[in-house]
Amino acid sequence: MIRVLIADDEPLMRAGIKAILGTADDIELVAEAGDGREAVRIALERRVDVAVLDIRMPRLDGLAAARELRSVAPSVRVVVLTTFGEDDNIVRALSDGAAGFLLKDSAPEELLRAVRAVYGGEAYLSPMVTSRVVGMVAQVGQPRRQEAMRQVQGLTDREVEVLSLLGLGMSNADVGQRLHMSEATVKTYVSRLLAKLGLTNRVQAALLARDAGLAG
Repeated sequence: MIRVLIADDEPLMRAGIKAILGTADDIELVAEAGDGREAVRIALERRVDVAVLDIRMPRLDGLAAARELRSVAPSVRVVVLTTFGEDDNIVRALSDGAAGFLLKDSAPEELLRAVRAVYGGEAYLSPMVTSRVVGMVAQVGQPRRQEAMRQVQGLTDREVEVLSLLGLGMSNADVGQRLHMSEATVKTYVSRLLAKLGLTNRVQAALLARDAGLAG
């Protein structure tokens, strides 16, 4: 069972998330929190696998809570929920290595996919979020573009292909289908890419692909 904590200061939103998680046989909601500080405390007290955090919360917002969790409870994977009113916070969350990123108006099945993906050690960035969030950093300055291009210079042609598709928000299965590789092979390529580039997860890889002009 995937043990999940949800944190949102709106009781109605928590109820909705709880209802969605309740439809999955492999996911168990172990705790709820009304703010980020409470979420961190509960995560330390209970065995939590995945924390679903709203960005806007009192006392400690979702981004600060995510950073603190990565410091004091690195085994807890974080999925961030947000609306599109806080572009700076969104980019910062991705750059800091948030494991999952969803819009609050995402389809219910996307939340389940995100929880399962981050629990399995992957990052989750839905195609809708990829096209809108990663696109926010598509228009990069020349120094940033040059640095990104320098970073990818040592990659093989196949690694560049995989990185480009990550930049489009594709899953391992999608990449495998496009490049005629097994999903296990794609996962190996992704792990190798992250190690070569010094990145934490595939979300950061997607941002780098955009900065380097590999994903249109």
